[in-house]
Amino acid sequence: MMAVTLDVQCLVKEFSSGRPAVDQVSFQIPTGEITVLLGPSGCGKTTTLRCVAGLEHPTAGQILIDGQVVSAPLQGISVAPRHREVGMVFQSYAVWPHMTVKQNVAYPLKHRGIERQVVDQKVKDALELVDLLEYADRPATSLSGGQMQRVALARSLSYQPKILLLDEPLSNLDAKLRLRLRADLRRIIKQAGLTALYVTHDQSEAVVLGDQIGVMNQGKLLQMGAPQQIYNQPSDLFVASFTGASNALHGTVVNHDGVDHVVELAQGAKVRARCLSAVSPGQAVVIAVRPENIVLTAGVAQGSLPVRVRQLQFLGVQTNYEIEVFGQTLEVTELGTLPRFEAGAAVFMTLPPEQCWGYPA
Repeated sequence: MMAVTLDVQCLVKEFSSGRPAVDQVSFQIPTGEITVLLGPSGCGKTTTLRCVAGLEHPTAGQILIDGQVVSAPLQGISVAPRHREVGMVFQSYAVWPHMTVKQNVAYPLKHRGIERQVVDQKVKDALELVDLLEYADRPATSLSGGQMQRVALARSLSYQPKILLLDEPLSNLDAKLRLRLRADLRRIIKQAGLTALYVTHDQSEAVVLGDQIGVMNQGKLLQMGAPQQIYNQPSDLFVASFTGASNALHGTVVNHDGVDHVVELAQGAKVRARCLSAVSPGQAVVIAVRPENIVLTAGVAQGSLPVRVRQLQFLGVQTNYEIEVFGQTLEVTELGTLPRFEAGAAVFMTLPPEQCWGYPA
């Protein structure tokens, strides 16, 4: 299978009214890499994917597959979907119920005038890749949801597309199966040596699957980077909160102290935070911090603040605390099979500066 690059340049898609569904989106997927578009429903991620497939006609911008322009509306270029050589896997498995697994996978090849022997070999290779070879002659309807999604994947792989497009392919599966299949999916795509664009609203899925993640909101691509970068250097408050930094502390910048900014919260308490965009003394900021990065202690620690535990939820392997600090409520997650504090306890909280991100309010 020949992996190629995908290049999306200044893509715009406008429907009849309101703001564009896709607004000046640009990114490149290097050969053999998986890029995940992550964002809430209605953010434009699926529309972007459908533009790449040729199922939607963009309003402006360019799409290049393997260096060839397949879409450039302002130049009148629009290559038909079947000539773009892309494979697609959807939410619904779209498996033909009256066919066997093998017939399902062979279906796209039948219409390409390929010799029977070659078809058989390609089907065998694709089913081997998704671990379904022993199910080849079974009716597709006798399979589980996860297996049907593998059939859909094998069907997309069988005709050796240049690009694989996946639109929330795991969202119809139960939680346990989703966990198992997402790790398999990355292995299968990598083994096939494909360049892939994957769309999801699930952040943990994005992190497991993606070589790079693009976070979208309201039609715009806010940040594109490696999973570690998206998680540890979110470019704005939306990216931070959407990827799990759900706590927000409001304060005012006092000064800049080396790499950190000193921020004053209510009642004169000071914390240190990393501000990734320019802020100046006196400016109001919001500090985003993940529940798992807040440290609780029974006694005073250096730079700690007094807080009260309002309530807790014990989940077996972790405890989620709701704490109150200067009239604000924060969530704290602690790993461990025993809760350390009880509701009403007066404890202390420490915020690690390198995991607190400040953004202009």
